[in-house]
Amino acid sequence: MNKNSRLVYSTDKGRVSPSSQNSVPSSVAVNDGIVRIGRETKGRKGKGVTTVLGLPGGEAELKAMAARLKRCCGSGGTVKDGLIIIQGDHRNALEAELIRQGHRVKMVGG
Repeated sequence: MNKNSRLVYSTDKGRVSPSSQNSVPSSVAVNDGIVRIGRETKGRKGKGVTTVLGLPGGEAELKAMAARLKRCCGSGGTVKDGLIIIQGDHRNALEAELIRQGHRVKMVGG
């Protein structure tokens, strides 16, 4: 078999998809010092939420930070698996607040 050909199906392994072999789940926190702010609607019946990923600290620190960010936006939210979820689309307000606190911020998603 040619090294450059793309394996689509193998009887040894079943279906093989090259794009899914090295993918990292989006809920995994990346520890590179950049706070990522995104917007999601999937699984929420079309309601949009703003997600904040990559903040340093443990569960207690994230809950305290979530409380400050919710107060800044005037909205509700929660902390799940190291991810802060704020109800509604508040990306710009959260970006300004996190930059004011000294974090490096990157907007992710569309």
